[in-house]
Amino acid sequence: MSDVLVLRAIQGNAKTLNLNSKKLKRVPKAVGKLTSLSILQLQNNSIATLPSEVESLNNLTELNIGNNVLEEVPVVLKHLKSLRKLHLFGNQIEKIPCNVFDGLRNLVLLNLNNNNICEIPPDIQWLINLKQLSLNNNQLKNLPLELCFLEKLSELQLSNNNLTTLPPEFCLLANLTKLRVSRNCLNELPEGIHKLRKLRVIDVAGNQLKMFPATFNELLLDELYCEDNPFLQKKLVPSIQDEEILSLKEITARYILKELRVRLSEVRVAITHYPEVRIMLSEASMCTLCGQGFLNIWLECVKFVNIRKEMKITSKINTIPVRALLCSYKCFNQQGHDYYGVAVP
Repeated sequence: MSDVLVLRAIQGNAKTLNLNSKKLKRVPKAVGKLTSLSILQLQNNSIATLPSEVESLNNLTELNIGNNVLEEVPVVLKHLKSLRKLHLFGNQIEKIPCNVFDGLRNLVLLNLNNNNICEIPPDIQWLINLKQLSLNNNQLKNLPLELCFLEKLSELQLSNNNLTTLPPEFCLLANLTKLRVSRNCLNELPEGIHKLRKLRVIDVAGNQLKMFPATFNELLLDELYCEDNPFLQKKLVPSIQDEEILSLKEITARYILKELRVRLSEVRVAITHYPEVRIMLSEASMCTLCGQGFLNIWLECVKFVNIRKEMKITSKINTIPVRALLCSYKCFNQQGHDYYGVAVP
């Protein structure tokens, strides 16, 4: 039956071929003669591989091989340079070959949901026009740094994986509008996530988050899903210290940071000759309360921020905890602030 459909398509110079649910175990090699084909549907079959003849489909823009038995992403796909939409969901894919993405620079949608993928190769950076990436229900434990180079990515779905962290470079995804990472093992979100100015939807439900990053409330979110996380509660941790004793390293660091704020300071001029010192100082923090600079985290605290009324949420919460860094016990013990102590490193 499938051979007949392919023959008819060849005779009619077809641009669309639907072979969904035909109980196929292989793709007819004659498909390679459909050089005008734009859309090829192979969903709901038992296909384990694609024939090399597929590389002749130079005009193919959409390919759906969902719900088959592929064990890896077929390498032949790298020849489909016109491809814009690729559906590979519901297979048994464990491996993504390193060079398979090299020729897919026009791809805008990639659906790899419901597979057994443990690792994404760095070559994903070559999908320079990708806008939607979906990897729900896989076995991912981490993400490659190169994923953050996809400047046009607007929707990223990573729910139901084993992720424990997101790359610090995540803030490079400047066009990201939707991020779904529910049902993972995330302990925290990247501190720079507030730089994603276009982000409107975040789903972090069912993770291990205790608080959000310090500037999380700067995001202009429309939807926030955060239920089933062990968020910190408003339980004040008192701390009393009569005398603050600083290490020599800390005293030196504070002095340098203070001098760096003076435009004509000799320290500021001299330190430009030592790039390794500048790198270290770039990682310095500022105390949320007093504005004092420090290199060592003396006290990690939390502040509870009100959720905007117009934001859509699933949890029955009015506030969310965000991280704050204070320079000392002495600063924390000052009256008139609403920060809560969390831990002392």
